[in-house]
Amino acid sequence: MLTAERIVAWQKLVKKIEVPKFVNDFIVKLVRATRPKDPSAPDVIKRLVDWGAGPRAGIFLAQAGQAFAAMDGRPSVALDDIKKAAIPVLRHRVSANFQAQAEGKNSDDIVVELLKIVSEPEPKKYAEKRKG
Repeated sequence: MLTAERIVAWQKLVKKIEVPKFVNDFIVKLVRATRPKDPSAPDVIKRLVDWGAGPRAGIFLAQAGQAFAAMDGRPSVALDDIKKAAIPVLRHRVSANFQAQAEGKNSDDIVVELLKIVSEPEPKKYAEKRKG
């Protein structure tokens, strides 16, 4: 059985999992792309979404990524952790409009589509920046 102290200790440990800059950049890019009025939003978002995710969604994506990494015993968050967390974190933050409903699409469908559109950063590029 877990005690309250043990749970708090695990929470502190998970918060220490690194979120690399390239993963954080992907989170920001993904969250911004959910907002129909943002210049970076793809056409599908502008057409099918009334409002998108706010800054807290990015925080929760990073925290979910940290939890997934911790469960796998890894010291840092990977892009796949963020992709795995995207639907559960973003589903209630992306408001599908009437057009989406008319096309038979819900928020989950829109997030899946967005994950196909938003390009992933190349980790190598970030490693080279650190050296230089």
